[in-house]
Amino acid sequence: MPAETAPRRAEAPDFERCYRALAARDSRFDGQFFVAVSSTRIYCRPSCPARTPRRENVAFVPTAAAAVALGYRACRRCLPDAAPGSPRWNTGADLASRAMRLIADGLVDRAGVDGLAAALGYTPRHLSRVLRAELGAGPLALARAHRATTARVLLVGTTMPVGDVAFAAGFSSIRQFNDTLRETFALSPTELRRRYFDFAQHKYAGTGPASGPLTLRLPLRPPYDAAWTASGLASHAIPGLEHWDGTTFHRTLSLPHGPALVSLTLPSTGSGGGTTGSGGETTSSGRDDYATARFEHLDLRDLAVAVNRLRRLADLDADPIAVDAALSADPRLAPLVTAAPGIRIPGGVDGYETLIRTMAGQQISVAAAATRLGSLIAELSERAPWHDPRHPEIPALLFPTPAVLADHGAEAFRGPRRLAGAIAGAARAVATGEMEPHPGSAASKLRTELLALDGVGPWTADQVVMRVTGDPDVLPAGDLVIARAADSLGIDLAHTENWRPWRSYAAMHLWRHRLPPTQERRGTS
Repeated sequence: MPAETAPRRAEAPDFERCYRALAARDSRFDGQFFVAVSSTRIYCRPSCPARTPRRENVAFVPTAAAAVALGYRACRRCLPDAAPGSPRWNTGADLASRAMRLIADGLVDRAGVDGLAAALGYTPRHLSRVLRAELGAGPLALARAHRATTARVLLVGTTMPVGDVAFAAGFSSIRQFNDTLRETFALSPTELRRRYFDFAQHKYAGTGPASGPLTLRLPLRPPYDAAWTASGLASHAIPGLEHWDGTTFHRTLSLPHGPALVSLTLPSTGSGGGTTGSGGETTSSGRDDYATARFEHLDLRDLAVAVNRLRRLADLDADPIAVDAALSADPRLAPLVTAAPGIRIPGGVDGYETLIRTMAGQQISVAAAATRLGSLIAELSERAPWHDPRHPEIPALLFPTPAVLADHGAEAFRGPRRLAGAIAGAARAVATGEMEPHPGSAASKLRTELLALDGVGPWTADQVVMRVTGDPDVLPAGDLVIARAADSLGIDLAHTENWRPWRSYAAMHLWRHRLPPTQERRGTS
């Protein structure tokens, strides 16, 4: 590769490790880095079935945007942008990773680079410099690559009109849409659809025109312990806001351009596995490498945001092989990992909502917390346009806004008066901008801000940080369930350095060990 276009090796992924993965066509690394081949000027995922390129013709870059910025187009054979998202963006604590989480949430499209920089607490100039140095592209290029990926998925996986695809993907004009796709894929949007549509119907199962429900497949890295995630979603479901029907999780989403109704069906747990429904039946999306999401009443401009929030809710970008291998090295955890490979951290669709739900669930059962929150939401929430009292099983309530909860939460919350006041105070801190819990928050800073709130102790702060930022290394040692599980296994929680940086996943295994998914859980809201 010419020197002037090659990424600096010191900042690129480790060459030898990446080349071994490429030679082995190891799909575990798909999405974690991309292969730029100078002899063909294309970039691929590591598992691309094409002949392995020679070493001197290969460079590895951390993002698709970096490859495009260097003048490469996406491989038409392996479709590198269709890989699951990089686990680094979900779990990294550095500035680049936190920025990527907010870019995926559409912040650049809504507020520009200035808004992204403000949310992260840096100047736009410094942020752009860091992203170019670490990821090979600036924030605008990264956001543009994210839009191109969304557009391709919609073009080849749905029957949406091309013009609707452009705006659903976040492009501001048809011309910008056409130019970006030609630069990225060397095909016009129409050519891209014509070339891949039949194949993609099998792979993505997109359905429906823009005016109706939209179904997409959300790729992930197996294994996936769907039973654990399903148990958490079902047991924590708040009446009116969420509903678990035994096979699928339904809930409302408050999005930048209006509310939507989403239905999430989890993947299979593997051969012979599946998600256990309320009646004991085994259900799943039918495959173990994707979940299925169905959107209704969705403003198409919010599609990418909604997908990103679902991916975070179900931890779909995790690297389960790396996590399981690291935790299995401890002989005391190994049997737990074997029993539940691919366990995930429960996430959230909104940082503020996660904070309030966690506070409301302190020191009571999960069922009691859901009842409390259901009453609160019924009294204070806005009804979605599709609300129909004749069908209470269809979620149609929206989580109360911070301003509404700050003004009325203390009176509406049915629980201890001190806790009601603390919840209203936390909502007020978010409403006034005193704190902003979002996926791009620095974990240490967010924890400090949380502990400064009335009614928030170390347990609550750890829970919120884990679920909002996706920090993989949070171990709530003060949690009673975790403490009892550790004691039964002869584990001293003060000495778990060998679990780093995956202690959040270790916490999931300890919870599961003590409280199987079929049992009611306390203190894990």
